[in-house]
Amino acid sequence: MDVIFSGIQPSGDLTLGNYLGALKNFIPFQDKAECFYCIVNQHAITVPQDPKLLHERTRNLAALYIAAGLDPKKATIFVQSEVPEHALLGWMMICSAYVGEMERMTQYKSKAQKQEKKNGFIPLGLLTYPPLMAADILLYQATFVPVGDDQRQHMEITRDLAERFNRKYGEVFTLPEMWAPEGGARVMSLQEPTKKMSKSDDNEWATIHMLDEPDVITKKIKRAVTDSIGHVHYDKENQPGVSNLMSIHSAFSGKNFEEIEKMYEGQGYGVFKKDLIDLIVDQMSPILSRYKELMGSPELDSILDEGAAKAHARASITYNKAIHAMGLYRK
Repeated sequence: MDVIFSGIQPSGDLTLGNYLGALKNFIPFQDKAECFYCIVNQHAITVPQDPKLLHERTRNLAALYIAAGLDPKKATIFVQSEVPEHALLGWMMICSAYVGEMERMTQYKSKAQKQEKKNGFIPLGLLTYPPLMAADILLYQATFVPVGDDQRQHMEITRDLAERFNRKYGEVFTLPEMWAPEGGARVMSLQEPTKKMSKSDDNEWATIHMLDEPDVITKKIKRAVTDSIGHVHYDKENQPGVSNLMSIHSAFSGKNFEEIEKMYEGQGYGVFKKDLIDLIVDQMSPILSRYKELMGSPELDSILDEGAAKAHARASITYNKAIHAMGLYRK
């Protein structure tokens, strides 16, 4: 059976883009693979975090995992920091990595510049992020990792580190493959549709959050940028706003762009937006209700306790193989 590992950082309120581009794609694997889904809170501290907020966001994200459809009876759901082997193997991967290859990571360059400009320094954790991500994946001998295309370079480094370790110390790690959904939704800002929808956008009308109430979703879609053409047509270059809304419609309805165009032929953007609002609210409202239920009961902590125990049992097997291969054992 294939083994799936993936995780999301608790670094902000999840957006519709996070849901359609990542979380929603986790769910189908539950019925055909052994799945480990992690809240990667140790990755979040590669940049400064407010401790109280990080704690709250970690629990919130875990609740969203379950509310969105992850079943703790089918998948192992846990918090990264509660399984010590992640940090322990992460250090071994750091010691197997090279400074040059870490400095060439495009995400490191981008985030380092932002942090230096914002705080006046570059956290070392940004540089060592990829080896920790590699450890996350390799601990579970994952065969596939469902991630977005922006993580392709990180997946390549993960494979490089696994191959390097296996070559030097013996076959310990499975080489994982990246899995990206065909035609997966890349959700753009509702106000600036040429840039990706972001958790941290200062414009409150640009981003739909998974925990937005129906009336808030309605207002945001109604205010979403379109154009003066007035024709529902997919053309990212000339109609980026409408094309973005069509991508969201497609992700929720399962219809392709040609079918959507035919549905709204001769109709204005008002009808299209109204139907899109109904689609989003109908599918997101049950998630919001289940989330609220979980946050108000002890069920969430029971699930996470059990998930941490299962993840630790599995991770310790790989970790013990790795320390014996590397000579980090006494007897």
